[in-house]
Amino acid sequence: QVQLVESGGGSVQAGGSLRLSCAASRSSYGTNCMAWFRQVAGNNREGIASIRLHSDSPVYGDSAKGRFSISRDHVKNELYLQMNRLKPEDTAMYYCAAGACGDAGLLSSAQYNYWGRGTQVTVSS
Repeated sequence: QVQLVESGGGSVQAGGSLRLSCAASRSSYGTNCMAWFRQVAGNNREGIASIRLHSDSPVYGDSAKGRFSISRDHVKNELYLQMNRLKPEDTAMYYCAAGACGDAGLLSSAQYNYWGRGTQVTVSS
């Protein structure tokens, strides 16, 4: 079973940057994709960015395009989300996820069966 632990969240002013990290404690065997999601209390979980493990090809949600970048360190078995030009509406709990994804819908939470506990990002205006 894959265990995921996020870090790097915090409070930042609008326009600032944060880099989130996700450490996978075990092998990613049985999974072929990883992703970042975010959730505001009372709302559905939103897919931000996903990456296929065999190709490192990324997919971004509309809210992330042009500002966020997803990447992996194969040696450390870590996933990252570089977030630039942050906005107050980016405030949310951010989750790392891993799963066995199909050909489409990489930003759907239904594709992922392993989740971290989340790291809070707060952006002030």
